[in-house]
Amino acid sequence: MTGSEAAGIVLLSLKISATAMLFAVPVAFIVAWVLARREFFGKSLLQALVTLPLVMPPVVTGYLLLVVFGRSGSLGKAFHAIGINFAFQWTGAALAAAVMAFPLLVRPMRLSIEALDRGLEDAAATLGAGAVTRFFTITLPLVLPGVIAGAVLGFAKALGEFGATITFVSNIPGETQTLSLAIYSLLQSPSGDQAVIMLITISACLAIGSVLLSEWVGRQIAQRGRA
Repeated sequence: MTGSEAAGIVLLSLKISATAMLFAVPVAFIVAWVLARREFFGKSLLQALVTLPLVMPPVVTGYLLLVVFGRSGSLGKAFHAIGINFAFQWTGAALAAAVMAFPLLVRPMRLSIEALDRGLEDAAATLGAGAVTRFFTITLPLVLPGVIAGAVLGFAKALGEFGATITFVSNIPGETQTLSLAIYSLLQSPSGDQAVIMLITISACLAIGSVLLSEWVGRQIAQRGRA
């Protein structure tokens, strides 16, 4: 494997993971907010559905995505009509990564929202702050560490996603072959050891770098909060 090929795989993996988080984080925050702040019939079922990708075999998740978002799937047909395709496309890899990372996004966000002292929001309300103002000036800054923690965990999970991705979008070089899929392919080759070690090293560096970045951002937010 040449350096340019490895760089292409890394860039594709980052593109897929970033796209997955771009769309998954807002949805995860809404779900976390509902689970933390609302009581309603079916809440336990929603929590179970959120957790499902963690406990269900990834291959099953990938198959269900193929059934639903494939060209003949109910949602797949609708998206195809507007020019968006998922099956065997990098967009499908991003969708699979988002689904598999979703539980890791929701949990820290929910815990952060539940830990928030609602008395601060109530005090701001008595001073005349509207709901939108309270959210952006009090709630969001206080729960932001949980949001960042979830996003970092989700991004790391998306980088390493394998089972659902290969089932849903296959292993197509240059289109859906992420780091984990490239490592899998190279493991099937007797001469792929050196390339495997290189990609594993890159994967480890990306994962560690994500965690360190998360810690740094968390410290910056905490310091601003104390100030």
